[in-house]
Amino acid sequence: MLDSTATPRAIVAALDDYVIGQDEAKRIVAVAVYAHFRKLARSRETGAPITKSNVLLIGPSGTGKTLLCETLAKALDVPFATAEATSIAQARYVNDEIDAILERLIDRAGGDLARAERGIVFIDEIDKLKAPPGQARSVSGESVQHALLKIMEGSQVKLGSRYLDTTNVLFICGGAFVGLDEIRSASHNYGFIATTMRGENQRILDRLNARVKPTDLFTFGLIPEFTGRLPIIARFSELSRDMLVRIMTEPRDSILAQMRAIFANEGVELAVERRVFEQIADLALEYKTGARSLRGLFEELMTPVLFVVPDDPTIARVEIESLFAEPRLVRHAVNDAQATG
Repeated sequence: MLDSTATPRAIVAALDDYVIGQDEAKRIVAVAVYAHFRKLARSRETGAPITKSNVLLIGPSGTGKTLLCETLAKALDVPFATAEATSIAQARYVNDEIDAILERLIDRAGGDLARAERGIVFIDEIDKLKAPPGQARSVSGESVQHALLKIMEGSQVKLGSRYLDTTNVLFICGGAFVGLDEIRSASHNYGFIATTMRGENQRILDRLNARVKPTDLFTFGLIPEFTGRLPIIARFSELSRDMLVRIMTEPRDSILAQMRAIFANEGVELAVERRVFEQIADLALEYKTGARSLRGLFEELMTPVLFVVPDDPTIARVEIESLFAEPRLVRHAVNDAQATG
């Protein structure tokens, strides 16, 4: 477990154990979290209020936004609550739904208000609060943005007979923001600053031009006040075939490691060729669901084997060479001869 004084490098290292790729996004979030907790520490020392920098994560569905936030909260040992903006928008009473998010944060803190007030809240699908095509402004979406403003900036929220101060709660919002790249490509870049930049200065200019600008988010459909509460923006890239394979095999809690542990509990060794994960990755890319379909595809492959293994003590090893071939069951030696089937 890390503590709130962990450096950005230590935070990234903790994320690397579970989140594959997205290196730039991990660095941005790590620095934002480090700065947030350092501000809190200074605020306790000086009594001065903090200027909070909430975070916006932009990237396709299934690229790891929620996983990063969950892993971050777990690594820092802080309470974590998550919600979907679409659920808030569909609720009959928006404020009640927002209160429910904060109640979940308190629950994650074991009822400790002080601990909950140093937690993290992740609100996904924030891009769905934009106006539908052909409609100047989405009334429900805009009302949710306004309702979130107060708690994101920091306020005393009454929850039953108690109050939760959200001033020190870090809010992270996420969304796919489909169509944002087209908006960005049509917007002006920072070329007017200097047209003859070279070397390091040019790299700085390129980085500035790669940023999502507040005006891009305004055009997309977020209100300026809401965008202003999310000054830190990190972008998640599409997952490649290689990244999908790594997601299934490399993290500490990868689906391969979990399945091997299940087989080991039965006294059986599980061997899966890399080609199997590449085939699963190809299907996931075809489904366009990012990493979300990987577990289902892998467990579907393992279902027939897991149905047999617990009842057959003669099986010593299971070998899977292809998604489209029957698994090979290697049995314990019988009369000094190994039978397979």
